[in-house]
Amino acid sequence: MKGRIKMDNVRELVAGEIALSDSPGSVMKKWRSLFGITQAELSKHIKISASTISDYESNRRLSPGVGVIRRFVDALFIIDEEHGGAVTKSLEKFSREGQKETPFYNVYDFATPISGTDFNRIIEGKIVVNQSYLDSMQLFGYTEIDSLRVILELQPADYPKLFGATTERAFLFKQVSTGRSPMVVIRVAPIKPKLVVLHDITNVDKLAVRLAQVEKIPLITTKLDIKEIRERLAKV
Repeated sequence: MKGRIKMDNVRELVAGEIALSDSPGSVMKKWRSLFGITQAELSKHIKISASTISDYESNRRLSPGVGVIRRFVDALFIIDEEHGGAVTKSLEKFSREGQKETPFYNVYDFATPISGTDFNRIIEGKIVVNQSYLDSMQLFGYTEIDSLRVILELQPADYPKLFGATTERAFLFKQVSTGRSPMVVIRVAPIKPKLVVLHDITNVDKLAVRLAQVEKIPLITTKLDIKEIRERLAKV
């Protein structure tokens, strides 16, 4: 029974975000992409043509009704279960723990995924290395991290909490001196962010650059005010 209650809570989270959004089609696309499901695969489960799904996601069609949303959400979890249930398990854990702000890291999700290139443009970033990966990546959110406090205070078992519901995100490190420590942590960690931002730094440590190259993670710096970054990304 407890497992069912948790599952229902997660489904309500997804359905609620779609229903309450000003752009429900875009949110549907975000969740389908996060689950790694194609339009064709989804079409078979909810018995709606792939072209209709495409119309919803591009907002060419009127907002889906409650029935369509329910079938859409059910299909996401059914297909994910057939694939092993990895996304569902991650969402259940995230739902239990909540998206709480902490003294040294905050997890933020976007209403719709954006490319690494758009993310970099929004934060007025300067690309240090691995620019070629930006266009191909889709970011579903970012985590704002106090670099020193996370390194000193975060327990290894709590590291996955930095990712929220998905690893398809950027890590934005504040209170950075050279960038070496954050990249060393990422190098030895079992899961990696898609992109790393070092805030208010001029000279990036050579080892940090080298580690970013080895991990194939774009490394970016920005001097834009943190409050301004939050406000801009909140509009995504």
